[in-house]
Amino acid sequence: MPIAAMSRAPALSRASAVPRASAVPPRLRALLAASSLMAAVAAAAGCSSDPGVDPGEACTATPPSAEDAFARERAPGSESIALARAVADRWMAEHPAESLSWDWGEGTVMLSLVDLYRVTQHAPYRDYTRRYIDRHIEYGYEITTSDRCPPALAALALHEETCAAPYGKVVDDVLRYLYEEARRTEQGGISHLGVSPLFEPTLWVDSLFMFGNVLVRAGERAGGSGDPRPLDEFSNQFNIFASLLQDEPGLFRHAYNWAAPQDPDVYWARGNAWVTAAGYEYLRVRAARGERDDAVAGALARQVAAVLDAQDPETGLWWTIMNRPGEIYLETSATALFAAGLARGLRHGFLDASVRPAIDSAMAGVRSRIALDGSGRPVATGISGPTTVGKLEDYAAVELRDDISYGVGAVILALVETSGL
Repeated sequence: MPIAAMSRAPALSRASAVPRASAVPPRLRALLAASSLMAAVAAAAGCSSDPGVDPGEACTATPPSAEDAFARERAPGSESIALARAVADRWMAEHPAESLSWDWGEGTVMLSLVDLYRVTQHAPYRDYTRRYIDRHIEYGYEITTSDRCPPALAALALHEETCAAPYGKVVDDVLRYLYEEARRTEQGGISHLGVSPLFEPTLWVDSLFMFGNVLVRAGERAGGSGDPRPLDEFSNQFNIFASLLQDEPGLFRHAYNWAAPQDPDVYWARGNAWVTAAGYEYLRVRAARGERDDAVAGALARQVAAVLDAQDPETGLWWTIMNRPGEIYLETSATALFAAGLARGLRHGFLDASVRPAIDSAMAGVRSRIALDGSGRPVATGISGPTTVGKLEDYAAVELRDDISYGVGAVILALVETSGL
């Protein structure tokens, strides 16, 4: 999550090479736009190579299809997908793509729309992510922290569908940042604050989702015989994070080597849920390549045992501090992410049927938090605000809010992943 405003890292790392629109004369801007469009069209026709691979290796455009395993395994005609679409449609109507910032919350929404489009092939979801990415390609973006990585998930999906070089460049910018630019701890963990020289390198559990999903989806794009580096990097990072943040019996602390004080024995639900969701997504992609990662699977199994023990039996939700039931509040986004991660683990054989009641109960809890607005459209409610590392009272001070980007994205991801289960 974002750190406090006073601790924000200055933009010291590389930004996109596209100039700011205000600095470009209108005629030149028009020429640049026309040139970009021509390049995109040529790329979509197979005339461009992926900037992230060898120049001699052609990019093959691969639009989503109802025959894809991802779509076939889920249920496009189900009630869950219908609700996911209604939540997404309201979000898009209320939040124009061009108005959204380049940040982790918006990136979570983009990931959820990528998956919803992957299942439904409903073009407005792709078009919304394209308008979002195109706007930031035009006006510039910065990759300087883990929280600036998730928007690239939309660019990766667009590149896979079109082969348009500008989208491939966004993904390459994030991979270059992760491989070469972000500061690391002495163990090799990628610092949550990326390039910032203001603090010693620090690990925040959120990062495993924020940069982790880009690595995982890049590994999926590479295919079984492609570049193993993205998946190997995720595995390396997961194991480093687990060695420094995972306690007995399995839950993850929020941060390592952070300057501000943290209370011991405080386990933040959304942080743990980021881990569950990203971890089983990684194992899914490994399995599709015919591969295993027993170390990651083992760490996740230990975490899941503790997660299941912490679920509220009455509501199916999780408390925002998992091991302090009744002290603060039950929370929606963590519950949705746990449901998505557990469902993915069950669907792909990493978890057994004993987790099914917990998934069903969690989804009942998530549905109980979806309210209707004045126009009868569904709104995700009960989402804790952006959360920084701190003491127990700091987590208690974070207010519940409605219609927050990452909460909406988490709900859509959960509804998609539990469909057809």
